[in-house]
Amino acid sequence: MHYNKLIMRFYNRESELENLALIKKRSLTNAQMTVMVGRRRIGKTSLIKKSIDQDSTAVYLFVAKKSEQLLCAEFLELIQFQLKKQPHGEITQFSQLFSWLMDISKEIPFTLAIDEFQEFLSINPSIMSEMQNIWDSNKEGSQINLILCGSIYSLMKRIFENSKEPLFSRATARMNIKPFKINVLQEILQDQVKNASYQNIFPFYIFTGGVAKYVENLIMAEAFDLESILNEIFRENSLFLDEGKNVLTDELGKDYHTHFSILTLIASSKTSRTEIESILGGSIGGFLDRLENEYQIIEKVKPIFAKPNSRKIKYQIKDNFLNFWFRFIYKNRSAIEIGNYDYVKEIVNRDFNTFSGHMLERYFRQQFEESGNFSMVGNYWEKGNLNEIDLIAINELEKKMILAEVKLNKKKIDLKKLESKSEKLLKDFKEYKIEYTGLSLEDMQRKNK
Repeated sequence: MHYNKLIMRFYNRESELENLALIKKRSLTNAQMTVMVGRRRIGKTSLIKKSIDQDSTAVYLFVAKKSEQLLCAEFLELIQFQLKKQPHGEITQFSQLFSWLMDISKEIPFTLAIDEFQEFLSINPSIMSEMQNIWDSNKEGSQINLILCGSIYSLMKRIFENSKEPLFSRATARMNIKPFKINVLQEILQDQVKNASYQNIFPFYIFTGGVAKYVENLIMAEAFDLESILNEIFRENSLFLDEGKNVLTDELGKDYHTHFSILTLIASSKTSRTEIESILGGSIGGFLDRLENEYQIIEKVKPIFAKPNSRKIKYQIKDNFLNFWFRFIYKNRSAIEIGNYDYVKEIVNRDFNTFSGHMLERYFRQQFEESGNFSMVGNYWEKGNLNEIDLIAINELEKKMILAEVKLNKKKIDLKKLESKSEKLLKDFKEYKIEYTGLSLEDMQRKNK
């Protein structure tokens, strides 16, 4: 296999950069407060820095876990260097610093980006109400382009969307930074691997899910196929081994153990509430609700066309890497603790066909969604998991429906059986043009129409 020279250029994010440029333009006439969220490692900081790299007056501040006084001293130096301004009097509190910056913004326009903004809650919670008062009193006539960025979704949501919080309704724009889409992952791999195939694309999709930092790490390790990726993950001092814990413990807090147990079961195909409760021996409704709505880690999956109150509910972990981490790394943490990486790799290889079969279904559903050609994409099953259909894609304008069976091995696809399973479903779609198709690894680079 031939690898191209390893250069990580800045991929995708064109629409996000355009949006940030538009917001900056608006700030020249009206002060802007943009809230930017997204999971850790997704590339928020790189995006902000890319958007301001040609801006000589932009100020980037990172809120580290240190005292307010030390932070202010650090911030003050950066601001003085970037804006060539000197404060009147001593500054030891962030409220003083922010008030001074708002005054400056009435003289000169500039961008102020504050990264890991939610950390202020643990440093000094009163900063939020102080910022609100300063913002409300000074935004008229200000030309500030304020970007507030955070990785802990639940805290950022609380700060800006809870009506009892001081900064509620103050944001003028909100950006949720998502993983790279499938076509971008394919582009990245084509740049790195000559004649990249499903043997590269599929493991890259499974292990990174399009998260920028994971993509970058695998590229720097020249890990472009299943074997080399597993070798990179399961080695001494690998970033990936503690990654799930590092990403989620700040989000979930001290009570993360029960959440982790639930997530491990979901990743291991115990996807219904009944199954999970029977194993854990207690009610988990509150935990599932928080994992879904407060933390945005899991999502409900219902059969396509299911009624809102349908009880045919399965749960899945939204993030591909976390799905793998809970299925194979956290579940086998005892072996990993003693450095028995080969043992865990054997388990991965043993179970990989079953695991990757589900991930291939997820891949094609995502690919159909991202194609922009369909109004609805999902899967289907009847009571007792009967008549399962892996993928259904509908174009309501053109009255067209695609039903697909997804298999790792193309030879195992049975379209006659697919037609039989869809009979009950299609009774309500007599006006639709129906297409039955099989999708396998070889179809991963197809274009959906």
